[in-house]
Amino acid sequence: MPDLSRLDPIKPFLPWALLALGLIAPFALSAYDLNLLARFMAMGILALGLVLIWGHGGILSLGQGVFFGLGGYAIALHMKLADLPQGEIPDFMVWSGRDSLPFWWEPFASPLFTIAAILIGPTLAGALFSWAVFHRRVGGTYFALITQALALAFSTLIISRQDVTGGFNGLTDFYSVFGVGLASPGTGSTLYWVTLAILCAAFVGLRWLLGSRFGILLRAARDGENRVRFLGYSPTPFKVVAFAIAAMLAGIGGALFTLHAGVVSPALIGVVPSIEMVVWVAIGGRYSLAGAIAGALLVNLARDAVSSAFPELWLYLMGALFIFVVTLLPQGLAGLAKGRAA
Repeated sequence: MPDLSRLDPIKPFLPWALLALGLIAPFALSAYDLNLLARFMAMGILALGLVLIWGHGGILSLGQGVFFGLGGYAIALHMKLADLPQGEIPDFMVWSGRDSLPFWWEPFASPLFTIAAILIGPTLAGALFSWAVFHRRVGGTYFALITQALALAFSTLIISRQDVTGGFNGLTDFYSVFGVGLASPGTGSTLYWVTLAILCAAFVGLRWLLGSRFGILLRAARDGENRVRFLGYSPTPFKVVAFAIAAMLAGIGGALFTLHAGVVSPALIGVVPSIEMVVWVAIGGRYSLAGAIAGALLVNLARDAVSSAFPELWLYLMGALFIFVVTLLPQGLAGLAKGRAA
């Protein structure tokens, strides 16, 4: 188990510094830059879940894009239905030859059902999937490969059902959410504050959870699963609950990202994006909640800056950065800060 005690001198300051930057941002950034920051904060919510399962649970998931997509598509379905005149169907369905709305689209016309789908859908999917795998004592590299295959299967399914999912192009052209126009004055800043509030709530909730008996047993299972069983505890429930929480956070992050970006597509949920999510956390520090948020923000801000100027350079740069972190900074930016403090 990594020694995190040396982080104590800086632990109290990094979360507060990130919060201060988040509070100042709406008054210092343009509308475009604020929207960009909000997208990356939504990704930071997903990164917190990876800290829970990977850093503290020892569960490397390469398929978090699946749960990110479930949340994103749930809110997208609602927004597409909200903007439709009575009796009409989305234009991409018309182009694909459909003449009626799929039955499973119809419940998403309800805001309450949509919110429940965002919260419960990814959580339930994550719980069922993880239970099916963990109760057979599958873990390590095998689990990572299974989650990667899950991401590939999910993105392939979305692409193959052009007539009901929008296919490779995904869903876009949203104009309102829960009765509020997305182009209305103040909507962008309101969504930013909502995203910041949810990010802070997720941070505080996970910090409490990791300091509780649950967190202790989760880390114990990570470091010695057989010893935990010998002491009379089954590691499976703890791992399943942790994975379900991470899936819920990914779904919430996906829904918020879709609101800010105005699009959800397979390009955001497949194998490559799921691996990139792990890279954010590795760079920020997989044992640190604040480090994961910082990693998600910094990597995506760098991606936006570099890919805008040199579109083909970013993947090489990210690969080099990941190799550098894994070889020289195994605890990410949080580990670098620990070294400074020491």
